[in-house]
Amino acid sequence: MLAKRIIPCLDVNAGRVVKGVNFINLTDAGDPVESAKFYESEGADEIVFLDITASVDNRTTMLNVVRRTAETIFLPLTVGGGIRTVDDIRRTLSNGADKVSLNTAAVLNPELILAGAEEFGVQCIVVAIDAKKIDDNSKNNYAIIPVELESLKIQNVASPSGYEVYINGGRKPTGLDAIEWAKYVVAHGAGEILLTSIDKDGTNSGYDIELLKKTTKVVNVPVIASGGAGTLEHFYEAIQGGGADAVLAASVFHFGKFKIKQVKNYLSEKGVAIRL
Repeated sequence: MLAKRIIPCLDVNAGRVVKGVNFINLTDAGDPVESAKFYESEGADEIVFLDITASVDNRTTMLNVVRRTAETIFLPLTVGGGIRTVDDIRRTLSNGADKVSLNTAAVLNPELILAGAEEFGVQCIVVAIDAKKIDDNSKNNYAIIPVELESLKIQNVASPSGYEVYINGGRKPTGLDAIEWAKYVVAHGAGEILLTSIDKDGTNSGYDIELLKKTTKVVNVPVIASGGAGTLEHFYEAIQGGGADAVLAASVFHFGKFKIKQVKNYLSEKGVAIRL
């Protein structure tokens, strides 16, 4: 049995780690390089580094921060934000990332997923899916998606999941059904899915278990649960109830509510295979 992973997330804005609620109201949480060093010492299994405003600002990832972080730690490092081309993937990996996370670019240019997988291997390609429960307010101002994705739109799916994909840092609805999109990206080269519930993000109310279950049932690659951790039980529920292969959290680690070793010890005591 593969060990489940505990992953702190460094959401980076203007060179600083930040944390918000539902992707807004950002609070400073420190320096990314120092944070990464700290989490390595704490026993993290991986680090995820997301430049959360790169896509919105139409710029590339801050590679100098990525490079300094990679030079400092010896953990697997996933980097996302502003990666739009195969050359962007190459630059990110050459600056020390082990994997890249594609989100907005994967929707606007789905061919990038397969191109990246063919060039660098599926193990390097993570597709991040920011999903939100469907409500009537999201039906306006949809992002323009490629023609090949029209069949994945909520109104074209026989059994809609009830969750919609958002891009641009959770700001822009796409009309895409989240579960159909998950199946599509795996079929086109994604080696892992980073699944974030926008509704749960930063709320400390628990991961969206329904969203997790629906996703893990239909894909055969690891799924990282993100958005909502607030208690030790939430980590267990995401793994045991939601089928997650890894659990990602930010605010509970950044602001000292839990140490990574606490989470690992708790999960181990509950019978979860974990690296201690």
